[in-house]
Amino acid sequence: MKLRRKILLAIILLVFIPVILMGAVSYYSFSKSMEDKSINFYWISLQESDRNLKYALNEITTISNSAITQPVIQQTLKMQNFVVDYENKQIINNQINHPMINSFGLYSNDRLLYQYNESMSFNDLKMQSWYEAMKAAEGRPIWVGPGENGSASTGKPVLIQARLIKDYYSLEDIGALVIYVKPDILDQVFWEAAMLKQGDILLVNKQGKIVFDKSGEHIGEQTQFPFLADGYSNGKGYYVDKYLNEKSLITYLPSHNKEWYLVAITPNKLISTESVSIRNIAIILVLFSLISAFLFDRYFVRRLVRSIIGSVNGMKRVQQGIFIPITSNVKTEDETDLLIDGFNRMSTQIMELIQQVQTEQARKKEAELQALVAQINPHFIYNSLESINSMAVLQGNRNISKMVISLGKLLRISISENQELIPLSMELEHVRHYLDIQKFRFEDKFSYEIELPESMKYFVTQKLIVQPIVENALYHAIEQMEDNGFISIVVREDVRDILIDVSDNGPGFDQATLLSLWSKDRGNLKKYRENGVGLKNVHERLSIRFGGYYGILICSSPGFGSTIRIRIPKILP
Repeated sequence: MKLRRKILLAIILLVFIPVILMGAVSYYSFSKSMEDKSINFYWISLQESDRNLKYALNEITTISNSAITQPVIQQTLKMQNFVVDYENKQIINNQINHPMINSFGLYSNDRLLYQYNESMSFNDLKMQSWYEAMKAAEGRPIWVGPGENGSASTGKPVLIQARLIKDYYSLEDIGALVIYVKPDILDQVFWEAAMLKQGDILLVNKQGKIVFDKSGEHIGEQTQFPFLADGYSNGKGYYVDKYLNEKSLITYLPSHNKEWYLVAITPNKLISTESVSIRNIAIILVLFSLISAFLFDRYFVRRLVRSIIGSVNGMKRVQQGIFIPITSNVKTEDETDLLIDGFNRMSTQIMELIQQVQTEQARKKEAELQALVAQINPHFIYNSLESINSMAVLQGNRNISKMVISLGKLLRISISENQELIPLSMELEHVRHYLDIQKFRFEDKFSYEIELPESMKYFVTQKLIVQPIVENALYHAIEQMEDNGFISIVVREDVRDILIDVSDNGPGFDQATLLSLWSKDRGNLKKYRENGVGLKNVHERLSIRFGGYYGILICSSPGFGSTIRIRIPKILP
């Protein structure tokens, strides 16, 4: 998968999806919370409405309870063919008196004895659907709402309380009392109920008829609420279903009247209205995340990937030996610019190093060619020296013989030995032969001393590191002296290193000359002699072979001679 797609996938996983989940969870949680609050709100409202309804109906029940036990009503119902006179009418009217009572009818077991305002006949009473329920109640009052008694369809809705009247002493049925209550008593109870706008509160009987509703638009209509079915068990007191073709939250509560239920209808859109702001915020956050991801990809990821692709292509060109700098049209002033600049610098340095290596290789080949041209067969040199030595012995010239022998051993060590590391004893033997040859040249103008402890003879070192320093001491110190010179070579050991001190009693040199031997570039020592191997060669070979910690140290002062210290590691063969 490409880097750009990975970054976009990371943005989607780390930003976009969490924002969507957060918005969805927040919206769901808030909606659920609003639903729970609405359920709790309506549950409390229904309980309060039922208490108010019970209180209002109990007022009428209290009046009827008092009236049916009064002597005038008891005696009137017990007498056969009794006609209620004006005085008794007034007494009865005073007993059954309440602002909410619209009318009432007093019935004996076979006829209507007295009616106030307006009432139905006895035959009509017997035809009512609730007549048998009244008789089954055994004197307890039953309530029949406007939606049950048919009064709502006539345009004059009333609430009916009907009850049997029993003899005060024998408890025999002696009549019935039907009280017609104004629907205002229900209006007052329901309008005081707390509810959301566009919601409705219904009073429903067990048969599914709407006894009364707050809006007044559905009284008497038939409903199919599932909690009215036998065996229905929800346990919650609410559910979500369609009512009048609209999804609604339906909260129900059994009324104190066992035949009724209080039902609160709340359209879901009313509940969701409260969570619309959360939904809108979630949508805005999602859109903002989308736009941010697009802008991030357009102005950052795209440039970053372009820079990385440019660097990768540059690397591929470098693998092919093409060193072309990466060009960037837009400066972002961030790490991508540093990446490109670093690659360009690296590419330039590699190209310069390759050119330098190529130059050095050319020089090396030239030097090898010159070395091949100048190469002399070592066996031819040894045979020639043997011939010279034999002639010197025959002529009786021992000095020439000694010199030739020393020269042969000197050449044998420097030419014939192929190994790079040789024992210290062999290195100092090489120096001794060299000094013996030089003594013939200088005519005993100097003497020398070599100190090598027996315990250090077998440590190995790089060959030809002492002879060049001795050579520089001869030509730059001893040769310039009028008196006899002296060269001391002392080998001693340090904790982990070997120190070789080459000292002379020459004129020495001042501080300016000492400083001129070293340049700022480490290891760039100047030569004592232009045509000799020199101190620089020794120092560089030691540093390359053993590390920068090793090499030579020069100490000198005018009139006090010079000492050059060689530091090498302890290495056993």
